[in-house]
Amino acid sequence: MATGRKLMRAIRVFEFGGPEVLKFRSDVAVPIPNDHQVLIKVYACGVNPVDTYIRSGTYSRKPFLPYTPGLDVAGVIEAIGDNVTAFKKGDRVFTTSTISGGYAEFAIAADDTVYTLPEKLDFKQGAAIGVPYFTAYRALVHSAHAKAGEIVLVHGASGGVGLAVCQIARAYGLKVLGTAGTEEGRNIVLQNGAHEVFNHREANYIDKIKKSVGENKIDVIIEMLANVNLSNDLNLLSYGGRVIIVGSRGPIEINPRDTMAKESSIIGLALYSSTKEEFQQFAAALQAGMEVGWLRPVVGPQYPLEKVVQAHENIIHSSGATGKMILLI
Repeated sequence: MATGRKLMRAIRVFEFGGPEVLKFRSDVAVPIPNDHQVLIKVYACGVNPVDTYIRSGTYSRKPFLPYTPGLDVAGVIEAIGDNVTAFKKGDRVFTTSTISGGYAEFAIAADDTVYTLPEKLDFKQGAAIGVPYFTAYRALVHSAHAKAGEIVLVHGASGGVGLAVCQIARAYGLKVLGTAGTEEGRNIVLQNGAHEVFNHREANYIDKIKKSVGENKIDVIIEMLANVNLSNDLNLLSYGGRVIIVGSRGPIEINPRDTMAKESSIIGLALYSSTKEEFQQFAAALQAGMEVGWLRPVVGPQYPLEKVVQAHENIIHSSGATGKMILLI
């Protein structure tokens, strides 16, 4: 243990595996920012499905062990590196990524992944912005090239990313349809920009969507669970329609012929394929959304840092998402 260094509470992962590999420690050294880095006192940290894939060792990018999970935190700048000019100690901020890991009392982040958190949003809401809203914006605007007047279906709309897509799509003038598996989830989707919402647990819900849109068909589908829904998605699309795959938990069989007559596209999405310039562009649009008021993060289940194992179990196995899951530090 480092002598003279301040210590903090943090979650550490020493081996890849199930939720049980998340270890709560109270003797982790507080990291020191250098160069273009800032140290953030973390008040809340987002829990994302991708955190569970990274932890299990099945994700395309594997961190060096041991590591602390967590990408999107909200908190206050505690210290800055020598070359940081955009922030000062005491600034309220949120991040799209961290270097040292967000499931901790303090986290280091590169200054170009840190953004000002407006006073009208609290830290819980701040922790619900980073991954969901930047993913949603990349999916809808950058990858799908969605246009005002088009119809978008958010397949799995009640989680953090889904609600972000609904808010952005409504603000940008699209007709917004969503699906959710619980009544609570469907109500939240309607409150956050969807014109209509469908129960994806009903056997005939695809027919109801088809009936709702009639001849128009759907221009864009933002897909959270492609291994279940992709085949149905291809049947719902209009000519030139696009499915953006945000989430998938396994393989699925599709008929490629379903893409041919419509010349439809299946496009995968990875937020961290975005360039620095793209992140700046997304941030500018989202900052405007915060100022105008259509960007309103919905905070879902909340857990203390010590209950992180439960959080990781629930984000994958819960009965239905309602907002963004966060850890309170």
